[in-house]
Amino acid sequence: MKLCVIGTGYVGLVGAAIFSDWGNHVTGVDIDEKKISRIQKGDMPIYEPGLSEIVLNNIKEGRLKFTTSIAEGMKDAEIIFICVGTPQSETGAADLSAVWAVAKEISNHLTDYKVIVTKSTVPVGTNQKVKEIILENLKSDVEFDVASNPEFLREGSSVEDMKDTDRTIVGSESEKAFKTMRRLYEHLGSPIIECDLRSAEMIKYASNAFLATKISFINEIAQICERAQADVSVVAKGMGLDRRIGSAFLNAGIGYGGSCFPKDVAALYKTSTDQAYDFKLLRSVMEVNLIQQFNFINKARKYYGSEIHGKVFGCLGLSFKGDTDDIRESVSIDVIEHLRGLGAKLKVYDPEAMENAKKVLGEESIEYCKSEYDAATGVDALFVLTEWSQFKSMDLFRLKENMKYPVIFDGRNLLDKSAVEGIGFTYFAIGKYTNGVKSIHEKNDVYSSAVLKNGH
Repeated sequence: MKLCVIGTGYVGLVGAAIFSDWGNHVTGVDIDEKKISRIQKGDMPIYEPGLSEIVLNNIKEGRLKFTTSIAEGMKDAEIIFICVGTPQSETGAADLSAVWAVAKEISNHLTDYKVIVTKSTVPVGTNQKVKEIILENLKSDVEFDVASNPEFLREGSSVEDMKDTDRTIVGSESEKAFKTMRRLYEHLGSPIIECDLRSAEMIKYASNAFLATKISFINEIAQICERAQADVSVVAKGMGLDRRIGSAFLNAGIGYGGSCFPKDVAALYKTSTDQAYDFKLLRSVMEVNLIQQFNFINKARKYYGSEIHGKVFGCLGLSFKGDTDDIRESVSIDVIEHLRGLGAKLKVYDPEAMENAKKVLGEESIEYCKSEYDAATGVDALFVLTEWSQFKSMDLFRLKENMKYPVIFDGRNLLDKSAVEGIGFTYFAIGKYTNGVKSIHEKNDVYSSAVLKNGH
């Protein structure tokens, strides 16, 4: 098949790469000439394991090319995918300006039948509006169909997710569009769910909101576990073995971040209020997620009292999760900025996100290090903020030798508590009791509530 993919971010670039790897002829479109030039040379604008090799191979095989012209990209395409960004606006709703602009541009160059597919994450009713915009701006009487085909890719494993998806959702009002989309996905072994446009749009938001809810739920359980001297990791394992619950997204930590969960949860809540319904559970999910990072910071505040100012802390992890260089809505960045605001000096390290982080954090009171051991050298404590696998396998003896004081605050429960404490570390994790340390939970909730009320 011949496809056009508009937008070369995570969704668009991975989509174009995998579609072409399936044997289709794909043209990727982006208005950023420098980005297109980088991609053609194999220099990916995003870090995604395995992506560069797939892109370069399909360019070499003649199945994948890139352009800055929508007209050129869609000329011979049977399907046009809209994969542009839909960031969160100040109101909490998704900013759809890029989607509207692309829809109008498509209408200006539409000369024969095509299926126009929104793959970007968009609120209920967006695809109907896309159809209306195209109809209003068509230069001639030409047939087309609109479809919704939301993505379910996880940054850091999006290549594999697209190759081996759990399900494919296609929403449309047209059997002709369904037939066209079936041809693209028929080789996959997973189910294809065909439905109306609005249900397809809702499936994406409902899925992400439910996963975010699982994260906030286990983080609330973690707070009880700390106070009751239980171990949330054991609790989560016991819960996850129940097939009705499952183990995914039951890892307690400092909260969810990234380009999807925060904006998608906020957008769904905004949709609920637009429909005159107060989604109380979702409102609590967002509140718990915000409070969680302050609960974590409070561990240091209670341990050090008023003596954080001037302390030197090592911070491992800057990206919002492992296996990506994406720092959008990164809780790791938020924690670092808060610690700096309390007067601490930071030594930071991340395997992939250093350059992106520098643009946000700057140089004040921050030293960018070459390794996790470099970041631990001479520090008063070490903060583990992102779940990179290499942090999990650190040499604890070497770490202890490098540090000024053997204190670890593990915001991702990445390290083995018994191993860490067994060689003499004071270890603070999420949802786990810290041996030999007086309770640090006094006034936690008061502080967190005050932070929320002040809008920080």
